[in-house]
Amino acid sequence: MAKRKKRVTRPANDAAPSLPPITPGLLSPPRRVPADIERPPYASTGDPGPSISDLRRTPDELSAMRRTGAKAAEILLRAGELVAPGITTDAIDEFVHQACIDAGGYPSPLNYRGFPKSVCTSVNEVICHGIPDSRPLADGDIINIDVTLFCEGVHGDTSTTFLVGDVDDASRRLVRETARSLDLAITAVKPGGLVNEIGKAIENHARQHRLGVVREFIGHGVGTEFHTNLQIPHYYERRLQARIEPMMSFTIEPMLTLGEPHAALWDDDWTAVTIDGTRTAQFEHTLVMTDEGAERLTITAAGDCAHDHVAAMIA
Repeated sequence: MAKRKKRVTRPANDAAPSLPPITPGLLSPPRRVPADIERPPYASTGDPGPSISDLRRTPDELSAMRRTGAKAAEILLRAGELVAPGITTDAIDEFVHQACIDAGGYPSPLNYRGFPKSVCTSVNEVICHGIPDSRPLADGDIINIDVTLFCEGVHGDTSTTFLVGDVDDASRRLVRETARSLDLAITAVKPGGLVNEIGKAIENHARQHRLGVVREFIGHGVGTEFHTNLQIPHYYERRLQARIEPMMSFTIEPMLTLGEPHAALWDDDWTAVTIDGTRTAQFEHTLVMTDEGAERLTITAAGDCAHDHVAAMIA
């Protein structure tokens, strides 16, 4: 039987490596969480164990997710206000850590499978899971800040890519179209619709703008567990016939690249980077499927979010 040809997204002409490349900085000591803060099951051991939660949320869980998502969105907005040349990603982690505690919650990344910090900060060619350290942000960088808050027994997971100072046109285009791909994906799937409609919307948009789609990292179910068994690829997979039913909660978090989308992992076993050194951007919301469509849960009580702020700024 003849093999089907693999469709490859060609990188844009402006897909040059990000220079100088990101290198690891120094890590500060682990930050503490007060004893009275409710913790997820993995907080002490680092092991979340197998996923056993239902993919659908109860009405009470959904109410808690709306409140927790609003808090996570507020923390991300405020963290984004810190982004400027000279600030270290460790300082951003310090802020997010304390903001989660002040909100009455636990920073979900902390000790999840051993992750050493309270937020992920992914700069330039870092695709995701960047560990905050002593490196100061430089003028022209882009940075994804990925905030997840555990509060009232549920998680709210959201991220935005921010511009640092005067950013080149290619990086601005990347950030703009990545944000747009998330918007299109959110509207693409309907109650009872196939999961692969999400990836189809993202991949079609990326291809139109000659951007790569990272395949190694995908969206996921989220609720009482940080990651449930529901998988949300950001690329089109015809054979993926799972359906999104009402009350299912999940993230969509496309990661697009200026160049080839293939990933490599640093020796820390967390930091994923583009193999060709070109820049990448990511945007993420936690959502729940309602009878009308996907509802964004990671927006503030005022209906605000960092995603919309950045998208409006670079429209």
